[in-house]
Amino acid sequence: MANRMLIKNGCVLTMDESLGNFETADVLIENGNIISVGPNIDASDCEVVDASEMIVLPGFVDTHRHVWEAVIRNAGPDWTLPTYLNHLYFGGLGGVLRPEDVYIGNLLGALEALNAGITSLLDWSMINSPEHGDEMVRALQEAGIRAVFAHGTPLRGAGDYWHRESALNHSDDATRLKEKYFSSKDQLLTMGLAIRGPEFSSWESTLHDIKLARELDAICSMHVGFGSWGSADRSIEKMYNAGLLAPDLNLVHVNSISDEEYKMIADTGASVSVTPEVELMMGHGYPLTGKLTKHGGRPTIGIDVVTSTGGEMFAQMKFMAQAERSRINETVLARGEMPESLPMTAKDILHFATVDGARALGLEGKVGSLTPGKQADIIMIRATDINMTPMNDPVGSVTFSAHVGNVDSVFVAGKAVKRDGRLLNVDMDRIRSLASTSRDYIFSEYGVPEGAWPM
Repeated sequence: MANRMLIKNGCVLTMDESLGNFETADVLIENGNIISVGPNIDASDCEVVDASEMIVLPGFVDTHRHVWEAVIRNAGPDWTLPTYLNHLYFGGLGGVLRPEDVYIGNLLGALEALNAGITSLLDWSMINSPEHGDEMVRALQEAGIRAVFAHGTPLRGAGDYWHRESALNHSDDATRLKEKYFSSKDQLLTMGLAIRGPEFSSWESTLHDIKLARELDAICSMHVGFGSWGSADRSIEKMYNAGLLAPDLNLVHVNSISDEEYKMIADTGASVSVTPEVELMMGHGYPLTGKLTKHGGRPTIGIDVVTSTGGEMFAQMKFMAQAERSRINETVLARGEMPESLPMTAKDILHFATVDGARALGLEGKVGSLTPGKQADIIMIRATDINMTPMNDPVGSVTFSAHVGNVDSVFVAGKAVKRDGRLLNVDMDRIRSLASTSRDYIFSEYGVPEGAWPM
């Protein structure tokens, strides 16, 4: 019975085009895998989970998050991108981190994601030492989240790494971590490489780092093509001409490149992580959503940095949709006309947050939809809460009305990590204490007088 579960009588959004959605249906799970989806499933010897008056759907997939930064949450609500980089990368704040700081940061950040219905994420890490890497992985394991751990370069001495002439290659410790923690892909944690890319390292270093990622069979993620660098460098075109663009490359932001380069991305199947709220705020440029879909590409959604925004997907879905709608509406209004239709539907956005996110992280065979044979990463959202009732369009309700407080239950590979609106088996008093102690240490070492933040 412990290995079989029946989620019963929910409004089921499968995100699988061949299955469609169900006004009322059941989801049968066995040994962490989805066995069947449909109305009135006849199954005995099961734990039955009552999903009546709930929306049941796949867990969200966050394709770009610096997870450890949860421990310095809200430090930069008014930061531009250069301000953020100066504080975190070049000003020393990230350089003072101890292994115990990134452990509690990753644990807090991963639990925050799970609480919000994000069951999978890419942790774009910055690693000061092998011990830091070990502690980051340990925290993700403890949280019970599904994650791609994208091994990055140090924040300590980042100025030596993060400039376009840097000839330093990605750390060989990535190989040790791969062998120690990621020898199998049949587990919740898989391997990625968080590289600097051609706008933040030399071309030779970029070639080395992409080659290393492919030798490790790891998703290779980089920040590229945004701000004032994107249009000038034509980095996407350079990588395309070198035959580097492929589905195992994950490109982050990509706001300010040419239309031809968006087509190159779409044609090669490279994935793109859009972090809409942070991009609009910090000055990366306008989110690329419609510019990529115009050429057949499929954007995905990332949270990015909780120094400056919340750590949940609901707000990001709204930012992504409304930014793109506004962009198109303004062109219509400029012609002296009124919009007759909206260019980005709620269904599109929900696909970006689930199916397309899973594909970007190489997890499409495991998660992203409620397809039989996939693992049971599932969330249940209460449809009876005041902001959700009466429910008329469940896709629109999830995309535009729901918030974290509506997330009733979260399952990862069939294991419950949140039920009845509360995380399970989590000692929040311990986590709050560790996070506060770590925050105090980081700010003190950075030279912030007690009570003097924000700087």
